[in-house]
Amino acid sequence: MRAMLLEKPRPAAENPLRLAELPIPQPGPGEIRLRVRACGICHTDLHLVEGDLQLPKLPLVPGHQIVGTVDALGADVNGFRQGDRVGVPWLYSTCGECVYCRKGLENLCERARFTGFHVDGGYAEAMVAPAAFAYPLPASFSDVEAAPLLCAGVIGYRALKLSNLQPGGRLGLYGFGASAHIVIQIARHWSCEVCVFTRAESHRQLARQLGAMWTGAAGDPPPKPLDAAIIFAPSGALVPEGLRALRKGGTLALAGITMSSLPEMDYQLLYHERVLRSVTNSTREDVRALLRLAAEVPVRTEVEPFQLPEANHALQNLKSSKIHGAGVLVI
Repeated sequence: MRAMLLEKPRPAAENPLRLAELPIPQPGPGEIRLRVRACGICHTDLHLVEGDLQLPKLPLVPGHQIVGTVDALGADVNGFRQGDRVGVPWLYSTCGECVYCRKGLENLCERARFTGFHVDGGYAEAMVAPAAFAYPLPASFSDVEAAPLLCAGVIGYRALKLSNLQPGGRLGLYGFGASAHIVIQIARHWSCEVCVFTRAESHRQLARQLGAMWTGAAGDPPPKPLDAAIIFAPSGALVPEGLRALRKGGTLALAGITMSSLPEMDYQLLYHERVLRSVTNSTREDVRALLRLAAEVPVRTEVEPFQLPEANHALQNLKSSKIHGAGVLVI
């Protein structure tokens, strides 16, 4: 099978992924094999190919927003048949035994494994995944439309939950890429006002099309204080700006898997019971809930497709904020 292989992390501009021929993987007990049809492109992929994250495995096939068709079943698989269309997200497996798993916090599992990080992912024509961590997809979404829901959508949904935003509230979004363009649609479905902080005029235009009441730059004050805000951009310098825009008691959620250092800041920005919190991975229930909600809204994913051999070019465009909505590899 064809796959885009990372053998050594390098800057995206140096084309770190190589088109390679690899053996087709075989599913073990409890696993399914997917013929990959689409795989979303994520900032986490960019961080791992450039070496921002310490990799537990090399060489590695990245990709964790995977839409595919089941074409082989391992022993003891229930709930899936050959031909079923399923999605595989970032969370690949958990131990089910640690204190976090027992408390329903499997996103914090001590021995969690992640797709396209600990195991080969979806930048390939086939991949294997545990059946317990794969999900039927709503028929209303095409393959390329469904792919961004599996990470951009899921992590955005979890960030939205942890921001404590209530229906009818006022939300701020810092950065307007794949996650934010899904989150804004959910927030508008909840009758919330949304303010979007982003540099690119094309991103501001898309935000307004999707219902933003106001758009501006990160340092601009919103028209009214925010009840909640989410930072998607991996810039610690945005944290003081986000706190400054919050009302008393508001919550600022940090949705990135990595971020530059947070600057020293005045305690008054956090005072009055403002909350600053990170968002880490997601649970299986987050995925199920997001897929149900996306079909209900219904969410419209803005997608820019790339062919599999174009993965390096897609990551370069992602790094320079040239992708409109979400990038997706069509396999």
